[in-house]
Amino acid sequence: MIVTVGSQNPVKIQATLNVLKKVYKDLEVHSAEVDSGVPDQPIGLDQTIEGAVNRAKKSYSQNCDLSVGIESGLLETPHTITGYVDLQWCAIFDGKKVTLGVSAGFEYPPRVVEEVLKGIEVGNIMDELTGIDHLGKKMGAVSYLSHGMLDRVGNTEQCVLMAMIPRMNSEIYY
Repeated sequence: MIVTVGSQNPVKIQATLNVLKKVYKDLEVHSAEVDSGVPDQPIGLDQTIEGAVNRAKKSYSQNCDLSVGIESGLLETPHTITGYVDLQWCAIFDGKKVTLGVSAGFEYPPRVVEEVLKGIEVGNIMDELTGIDHLGKKMGAVSYLSHGMLDRVGNTEQCVLMAMIPRMNSEIYY
């Protein structure tokens, strides 16, 4: 099984590898830098899913069996402090169909959401807030905010696994 991840982000690559090596015995995971086709900081369900699907489709080639696109975005959510929750969506493409999965969501601090809504990317604000350069490519905001109880790789693994469910149960999905 040859899989291409539509990103050079080491967290997304590692999460994909961690999940898919439990599903496929013979696995190669490659990466390709592709444009998501959505803003750097997607806001809303449509933009976030579109970014994941675009990444998966743009990284698919005849040299792979599956391609994976992962995109994080803010989803407007009632009854929260800021009105938004961050969710990661994964799209897996096999050249014909897309399957989707989503991670557990969490809420950023109010200052972060305020700045994001002004057009600043979450990563830049969290780097400034925490004093950790490239936090999103390391432990991730979720690890920082959960005091290490869930890191970004683990959070990203969730959406990859959820997107694999129809593929792992093809006899009842197709």
